[in-house]
Amino acid sequence: MTAAPTATESTSSRSARPRRSGLLYPLDLVYHRAGIEVPHVEVVQPDDIPLPYRSLLVHDSDMTLTLERHFGGRVMLRPLSTFTNRGSYFRRVLLVQEYAGQPVEMGAIRMELDAFGDRIRQQIVKNEIPLGRILRDGRFQYTSRVKAFMQVTPNAEMMGVFWMREPRVLYGRRTEILQHGAKIGDIVEVLPLVIR
Repeated sequence: MTAAPTATESTSSRSARPRRSGLLYPLDLVYHRAGIEVPHVEVVQPDDIPLPYRSLLVHDSDMTLTLERHFGGRVMLRPLSTFTNRGSYFRRVLLVQEYAGQPVEMGAIRMELDAFGDRIRQQIVKNEIPLGRILRDGRFQYTSRVKAFMQVTPNAEMMGVFWMREPRVLYGRRTEILQHGAKIGDIVEVLPLVIR
Protein backbone atom coordinates (compact mmCIF):
# COMPACT_ATOMS: atom_id res chain seq x y z
CA MET A 1 0.00 0.00 0.00
CA THR A 2 1.36 3.43 -0.90
CA ALA A 3 1.64 6.18 1.65
CA ALA A 4 -0.59 9.22 1.33
CA PRO A 5 1.14 12.51 0.56
CA THR A 6 2.26 14.38 3.67
CA ALA A 7 1.04 17.86 4.54
CA THR A 8 4.39 19.30 3.52
CA GLU A 9 4.51 17.66 0.09
CA SER A 10 4.19 20.04 -2.79
CA THR A 11 4.89 19.82 -6.47
CA SER A 12 5.98 22.41 -9.01
CA SER A 13 8.57 20.97 -11.37
CA ARG A 14 8.24 19.53 -14.85
CA SER A 15 11.39 17.46 -14.27
CA ALA A 16 9.92 15.60 -11.27
CA ARG A 17 9.15 12.04 -12.35
CA PRO A 18 5.49 11.18 -11.74
CA ARG A 19 4.91 8.58 -9.01
CA ARG A 20 1.73 6.61 -8.35
CA SER A 21 1.92 7.78 -4.75
CA GLY A 22 2.39 11.42 -5.76
CA LEU A 23 -0.07 14.11 -4.82
CA LEU A 24 -1.00 14.97 -8.43
CA TYR A 25 -0.98 11.44 -9.89
CA PRO A 26 -2.25 10.84 -12.60
CA LEU A 27 -2.46 14.52 -13.66
CA ASP A 28 1.31 14.88 -13.29
CA LEU A 29 1.87 11.92 -15.64
CA VAL A 30 -0.43 13.43 -18.27
CA TYR A 31 1.38 16.77 -18.08
CA HIS A 32 4.81 15.06 -18.06
CA ARG A 33 3.98 13.17 -21.28
CA ALA A 34 2.86 16.43 -22.92
CA GLY A 35 5.96 18.34 -21.74
CA ILE A 36 3.85 20.74 -19.67
CA GLU A 37 5.07 21.99 -16.30
CA VAL A 38 2.82 20.81 -13.49
CA PRO A 39 1.05 23.39 -11.32
CA HIS A 40 2.25 24.06 -7.79
CA VAL A 41 0.13 22.15 -5.27
CA GLU A 42 0.05 21.78 -1.51
CA VAL A 43 -1.95 19.50 0.75
CA VAL A 44 -4.69 21.25 2.74
CA GLN A 45 -6.97 20.02 5.48
CA PRO A 46 -10.71 19.91 4.71
CA ASP A 47 -11.48 22.66 7.26
CA ASP A 48 -9.00 24.97 5.51
CA ILE A 49 -10.85 24.76 2.18
CA PRO A 50 -13.09 27.81 1.76
CA LEU A 51 -16.74 27.58 0.77
CA PRO A 52 -18.15 26.77 -1.74
CA TYR A 53 -15.12 24.60 -2.65
CA ARG A 54 -15.41 22.64 0.61
CA SER A 55 -18.99 21.55 -0.07
CA LEU A 56 -18.00 20.52 -3.62
CA LEU A 57 -14.94 18.51 -2.56
CA VAL A 58 -15.42 17.21 1.00
CA HIS A 59 -18.05 14.48 0.65
CA ASP A 60 -18.46 10.80 -0.17
CA SER A 61 -20.87 11.33 -3.05
CA ASP A 62 -20.39 11.03 -6.79
CA MET A 63 -18.53 14.17 -7.97
CA THR A 64 -20.51 14.41 -11.22
CA LEU A 65 -23.78 14.43 -9.30
CA THR A 66 -22.39 16.91 -6.75
CA LEU A 67 -21.40 19.34 -9.53
CA GLU A 68 -24.76 18.96 -11.28
CA ARG A 69 -26.64 19.73 -8.07
CA HIS A 70 -24.47 22.78 -7.35
CA PHE A 71 -24.65 24.27 -10.85
CA GLY A 72 -28.29 23.34 -11.45
CA GLY A 73 -27.99 21.19 -14.57
CA ARG A 74 -26.19 18.37 -16.32
CA VAL A 75 -22.47 18.49 -16.95
CA MET A 76 -20.91 17.24 -20.15
CA LEU A 77 -17.49 15.78 -20.84
CA ARG A 78 -14.87 17.26 -23.16
CA PRO A 79 -11.82 14.98 -23.58
CA LEU A 80 -8.47 16.78 -23.51
CA SER A 81 -6.12 13.78 -23.85
CA THR A 82 -6.23 9.98 -23.65
CA PHE A 83 -3.64 7.20 -23.77
CA THR A 84 -2.93 3.69 -22.56
CA ASN A 85 0.14 2.88 -20.46
CA ARG A 86 1.09 -0.37 -18.70
CA GLY A 87 -2.41 -1.81 -18.95
CA SER A 88 -4.16 1.30 -17.64
CA TYR A 89 -6.31 3.77 -19.55
CA PHE A 90 -5.66 7.44 -18.84
CA ARG A 91 -7.82 10.38 -19.72
CA ARG A 92 -7.74 14.07 -18.87
CA VAL A 93 -11.12 15.67 -19.30
CA LEU A 94 -12.96 18.89 -18.75
CA LEU A 95 -16.47 18.82 -17.31
CA VAL A 96 -18.61 21.72 -18.51
CA GLN A 97 -22.14 22.96 -17.91
CA GLU A 98 -24.42 21.54 -20.61
CA TYR A 99 -26.36 24.79 -21.02
CA ALA A 100 -23.45 27.27 -21.03
CA GLY A 101 -20.23 25.38 -21.75
CA GLN A 102 -18.64 26.90 -18.62
CA PRO A 103 -15.90 24.66 -17.14
CA VAL A 104 -16.78 23.18 -13.74
CA GLU A 105 -13.94 20.67 -13.26
CA MET A 106 -10.80 19.31 -14.86
CA GLY A 107 -10.03 15.72 -14.05
CA ALA A 108 -7.28 13.24 -14.79
CA ILE A 109 -8.17 9.59 -14.39
CA ARG A 110 -6.25 6.32 -14.51
CA MET A 111 -8.47 3.25 -14.82
CA GLU A 112 -7.82 -0.46 -15.03
CA LEU A 113 -10.30 -1.23 -17.80
CA ASP A 114 -10.25 -4.97 -17.05
CA ALA A 115 -12.17 -4.19 -13.84
CA PHE A 116 -15.22 -3.16 -15.88
CA GLY A 117 -17.68 -5.11 -18.01
CA ASP A 118 -17.77 -4.63 -21.77
CA ARG A 119 -20.56 -2.05 -21.83
CA ILE A 120 -18.98 0.22 -19.21
CA ARG A 121 -15.53 -0.21 -20.73
CA GLN A 122 -16.84 0.85 -24.16
CA GLN A 123 -18.55 3.90 -22.67
CA ILE A 124 -15.36 4.94 -20.87
CA VAL A 125 -13.16 4.80 -23.98
CA LYS A 126 -15.75 6.66 -26.08
CA ASN A 127 -15.03 9.70 -23.89
CA GLU A 128 -18.53 11.14 -24.20
CA ILE A 129 -19.98 10.70 -20.68
CA PRO A 130 -18.56 11.69 -17.26
CA LEU A 131 -17.23 8.67 -15.35
CA GLY A 132 -19.53 9.24 -12.38
CA ARG A 133 -22.61 9.02 -14.59
CA ILE A 134 -21.29 5.91 -16.38
CA LEU A 135 -20.68 4.09 -13.11
CA ARG A 136 -23.96 5.24 -11.55
CA ASP A 137 -26.09 4.34 -14.60
CA GLY A 138 -24.24 1.04 -14.99
CA ARG A 139 -24.86 0.19 -11.32
CA PHE A 140 -21.15 -0.49 -10.93
CA GLN A 141 -20.31 -1.31 -7.30
CA TYR A 142 -17.23 0.56 -6.10
CA THR A 143 -15.84 2.61 -3.25
CA SER A 144 -14.28 6.04 -3.64
CA ARG A 145 -11.62 7.04 -1.10
CA VAL A 146 -10.19 10.56 -0.89
CA LYS A 147 -6.42 10.44 -0.35
CA ALA A 148 -5.72 14.19 -0.14
CA PHE A 149 -7.23 17.62 -0.59
CA MET A 150 -5.08 20.25 -2.27
CA GLN A 151 -4.76 23.88 -3.13
CA VAL A 152 -3.46 24.51 -6.62
CA THR A 153 -1.66 27.46 -8.18
CA PRO A 154 -2.59 26.84 -11.83
CA ASN A 155 -0.06 26.64 -14.66
CA ALA A 156 -0.69 28.51 -17.93
CA GLU A 157 -2.38 25.49 -19.53
CA MET A 158 -4.82 25.10 -16.64
CA MET A 159 -5.56 28.83 -16.67
CA GLY A 160 -6.47 28.55 -20.35
CA VAL A 161 -8.72 25.54 -19.80
CA PHE A 162 -10.50 27.38 -16.97
CA TRP A 163 -10.79 30.75 -18.80
CA MET A 164 -8.63 32.50 -16.18
CA ARG A 165 -6.84 35.80 -16.80
CA GLU A 166 -4.50 35.56 -13.81
CA PRO A 167 -3.37 32.76 -11.48
CA ARG A 168 -5.61 32.45 -8.44
CA VAL A 169 -5.61 29.64 -5.91
CA LEU A 170 -7.85 26.73 -6.87
CA TYR A 171 -8.82 23.62 -4.92
CA GLY A 172 -9.03 19.94 -5.72
CA ARG A 173 -8.65 16.42 -4.43
CA ARG A 174 -6.94 13.12 -5.17
CA THR A 175 -9.14 10.03 -4.95
CA GLU A 176 -8.74 6.29 -5.38
CA ILE A 177 -11.42 3.98 -6.79
CA LEU A 178 -11.63 0.54 -5.20
CA GLN A 179 -13.60 -2.56 -6.05
CA HIS A 180 -13.78 -5.26 -3.36
CA GLY A 181 -10.86 -3.54 -1.60
CA ALA A 182 -8.54 -3.56 -4.64
CA LYS A 183 -7.54 -0.27 -6.25
CA ILE A 184 -8.75 0.01 -9.86
CA GLY A 185 -8.24 3.71 -10.48
CA ASP A 186 -6.81 7.06 -9.47
CA ILE A 187 -8.44 10.45 -9.96
CA VAL A 188 -7.28 14.04 -9.53
CA GLU A 189 -10.04 16.65 -9.74
CA VAL A 190 -9.41 20.39 -9.80
CA LEU A 191 -12.18 22.97 -9.66
CA PRO A 192 -12.04 26.33 -11.44
CA LEU A 193 -12.90 29.57 -9.67
CA VAL A 194 -16.32 29.02 -8.12
CA ILE A 195 -18.34 32.10 -7.19
CA ARG A 196 -21.52 30.61 -5.79
